[in-house]
Amino acid sequence: MANSSSKISSISVDLKNRIMFLIGALFVFRVGSHIPVPGVDAVALNRLFESANNGILGMLNMFSGGSLSRFSVFAIGIMPYISASIVMQLATEIIPSLKALKKEGEAGRRVITKYTRIGTVLLAGVQSFAAAVMLFRQPGLVGIAQYEFYLSTVVCLTTGTMFLMWLGEQITERGVGNGISLIICAGIAAGIPGAIGKLFTMTAEGSLNPLLAVLIVAGALALVYAVVYIESAQRKVPIHFAKRQVGNRMMQGQNTVLPFKLNMAGVIPPIFASSIILFPTTIMSWVGGQGIGTQSSSSFLGKLALYFQHGQPLYIIFFASAVIFFCFFYTALVFSPREIAENLKKQGAFVPGIRPGENTSRYIESVVLRLTFYGALYITIVCLIPELLVSFANIPFYLGGTSLLILVVVSIDFTAQVASYRMSQQYQQYEGDKYLANKLGKK
Repeated sequence: MANSSSKISSISVDLKNRIMFLIGALFVFRVGSHIPVPGVDAVALNRLFESANNGILGMLNMFSGGSLSRFSVFAIGIMPYISASIVMQLATEIIPSLKALKKEGEAGRRVITKYTRIGTVLLAGVQSFAAAVMLFRQPGLVGIAQYEFYLSTVVCLTTGTMFLMWLGEQITERGVGNGISLIICAGIAAGIPGAIGKLFTMTAEGSLNPLLAVLIVAGALALVYAVVYIESAQRKVPIHFAKRQVGNRMMQGQNTVLPFKLNMAGVIPPIFASSIILFPTTIMSWVGGQGIGTQSSSSFLGKLALYFQHGQPLYIIFFASAVIFFCFFYTALVFSPREIAENLKKQGAFVPGIRPGENTSRYIESVVLRLTFYGALYITIVCLIPELLVSFANIPFYLGGTSLLILVVVSIDFTAQVASYRMSQQYQQYEGDKYLANKLGKK
C-alpha cells in the first residue's frame, strides 16, 4: 500500500510541476505585457486607446491582454503566428509539394514548422513597421527620432512575438494544454477585472442604467452556461464488434458507441476568423491614414477599414462567413471519415445497418457534416450576439463573444487535459507494476 501511495504521489508531483511551469510561463507573459517599447508616452497612448475600445484596435488590444494600449514588447501578440499557421495549413492542402511534405511524418512536420516560423517573422515585421508608422503620425506620442523609433519598434515587437511563440511551444511541451490557446486566454482574462470595474463605474456615474447592467451580467452568465452545455453535447454513433478469435479465446461481440462532439473544431474558427479580419484591416487603417480612435477618413483604404469596425454589417457578414468556413475547413483537416471506417473494419467493427468500408465512410462523413453545420451556426451565434447588442441595444462598451467563447472552451479543454494526463500516468504506472510483477513471478 505504501508503494502504491508513493507512486500516486509521484504522479501528483509531476502534474504539479507542469502546472507550476504553466503558471510561471503565464506570469512571464503578463510581466512582458507591461514592458514598454522605448520612445512612447504610454499615458497619452492609453488615453487615445480609450476612445477606440469598440473598434478593430480594441479587439487587437483584447487579444494582446492590454499590451497594445501600453505599447509593450508584446503589443502585436501572437496573432502573426496564428495568421502564418492559417496560411501554411491552407498551403499544405493546395500546393502539391507542401502536401507531399505533410505526408512525410515528423520530418515533414519540422520543415512545415520552420516555414511557419519564417512566415511569422515576416508578418510580425510588417505589423511592427505599420504600428511604428501609425504611432509616429500621432502628435505628442513619440519622443525620439523617426528612424530610431522605427528600428527599435520593429526589433522589439517582432522579438516579442517570436518569444510568445516559443513560450507557447514550451507550455505545450512542458506544461498542460495548448500553449498558444492558453496565452490568448490569459490575455483575455486579464481584461475581465477592468471590464467589471468599468461596469460598476458607469452604473455609479449614471451613464448606464442599473437594470441594463443587471441584464448584461445575467446575459453573460446565461451565455456561459449555454456554451458549457453545448460544448458537452455529443452525437453517439452505435458500433458493434463481431465475434472474433484472439489466440485460443473466442471474444464475444460487444456494443459500444463512437462519440462525436457538436463543436468539433473547438475555439479555432473564431480565432482564425478574427486573425483574418484583424491583419488586413489594421494595415488598411494605418496605411490609409486612420489614426487611433478616428471615426472618419478621406482615403479609400481608411474608409474601407471603417466598414470593418465592430457592429458594421460588412464586418458581421465577413466574420460569420469566415467562422463557418474555418469550421468546415479545420474539421476536414483534422478528421478523416475514411481512416475511421478503415480502422473499424480492421477491428471487425461495424455500424448496425451500414456495410463496412466505403458505406461506413460515407455515413460517418454525413454525420460529421451535419454536426459541423450546426456547430458552425452555434459558434457564429455566440460570437455575434454581443456584437448585435452593442450595435442595436446601444450598450456603451464592447462585449466580446469571441473572447467569451475562447475563455470557456479553453477552460473546459484545460480541465479535460489535466484529467486525461492523470489517467494516462496512472495507466502507465499500472502497466509498469504489472510488467514488474510478471518478471518477479517468473524468477
